[in-house]
Amino acid sequence: MPDLSAMTELLKAMGEPTRLRILALLTKGDLTVSDLTSVLGQSQPRVSRHLKLLGEAGLVTRHQEGSWAWFRMAEAGVPREIADSVVSRLKADSNGMARDAERLNAVRRERQAQAASYFARNAAEWDALRKLHVPDDAVEAAMLAAIAGRRIDTMLDLGTGTGRLLELFAPVYRTGLGIDMSREMLAVARAKLEAAGVTHAAVRQGDVTAPPVDAGRYDLVTVHQVLHYLDEPQVVIAEAARALRPEGTLLIVDFAPHGLDYLRESHAHQRLGFSDEQIAQWCGEAGLRHVSATAFKAAPEQDAKGGLTVKLWQARDARLLIADTDEHNTVKPSNRVLERVA
Repeated sequence: MPDLSAMTELLKAMGEPTRLRILALLTKGDLTVSDLTSVLGQSQPRVSRHLKLLGEAGLVTRHQEGSWAWFRMAEAGVPREIADSVVSRLKADSNGMARDAERLNAVRRERQAQAASYFARNAAEWDALRKLHVPDDAVEAAMLAAIAGRRIDTMLDLGTGTGRLLELFAPVYRTGLGIDMSREMLAVARAKLEAAGVTHAAVRQGDVTAPPVDAGRYDLVTVHQVLHYLDEPQVVIAEAARALRPEGTLLIVDFAPHGLDYLRESHAHQRLGFSDEQIAQWCGEAGLRHVSATAFKAAPEQDAKGGLTVKLWQARDARLLIADTDEHNTVKPSNRVLERVA
């Protein structure tokens, strides 16, 4: 909990109309300085100054993406709790906030139009690949079933692409993060998440072989149709394992071994699928256990044309949360964990 001095600084940072308007806007999703200047009708230096003060107070986080910087509400903690409480009590039509909402919608419509244009330019390539394997909805249903009944506070999607998995799992997790190297795909993901009303997930530019995330933070990590693009897929599995909390779950979706060599040239595939044994070996080397696999075979008409079998692999972090016992043999919570079995 903040002391008196820290709480005073926090309230001072919030205690200005423009900064309250910024906080209200950021509760709806990530925004750039350019977005905020367009919505607020203020200069870039002034908006940047407000963001700096909010960041120093722990209310806002900043993430660099190339030459752009994205701003987001702090994920958790007392500053976020206080900000949410204050913003929820603001009248939507007071001090220009209604106009802010209208301008934000205009910014989002433009972003969605740009994303749709990019998606349309590449749709033919993606559709051609989809025709070779089972429909996505069957795989997605199996992924949801795999974590049914489990508490998922935090989710990480490596190689998030269009953000589909962040949207799919949105009712399940408390906070989500997607990592992708492509700025174009991140633009698509942001537009789709905004259109779906998913405000508790963010996407960031980053390399999936060295994702900019904390170790041991995530209850669920997903890697969907990513590994076959990589020279060293095992590196991503190791990074996914590093990001998992004790007893966390890793879900991998990719292709079973196949002989469609033309996919190397036409779709930039580096690997022609993966065997269960190979995935299990890489998971084991990363300290993960309980690896299981589910196959989704192409329909007969697809298979006759050289269809692809999609596989869903599940793995669990082998560490277990353990408890201390006092002299009366009562169990007390402990943050200690058992190390992964080598």
